[in-house]
Amino acid sequence: MLFIKLGIVFCMLSVIIGAFGAHSLENTIVDKMETFKTGVQYQIFHGLALIVTGLLSIVLKIDLSIAGYLFVVGICLFSGTLYMIAIYKYSFLGMVAPIGGLSFIAAWSVLLYKISSI
Repeated sequence: MLFIKLGIVFCMLSVIIGAFGAHSLENTIVDKMETFKTGVQYQIFHGLALIVTGLLSIVLKIDLSIAGYLFVVGICLFSGTLYMIAIYKYSFLGMVAPIGGLSFIAAWSVLLYKISSI
């Protein structure tokens, strides 16, 4: 249930962050709008992935917690870094985003491995 709840929260936050960025921060992130939008998109997609991971773990009765935690780390590092770059222009954080991307890849890989071994 934890990953279902976290997925819902991340999806909800992506809508809030996306709306806030589009309306309240538009002048601040004008030159980094695509970076900001990428963060929002990856957050909502992987929030949905968290929900699916939670549901699969219940339905299939398998432990998918490693995949779930990797999705959480990926969202925080990848999307969080892109938000910081877009809003505060902390370009030095650009080296953190790939770690989040690797977390996403690892999460999908673990998910595939666990599902394939049923």
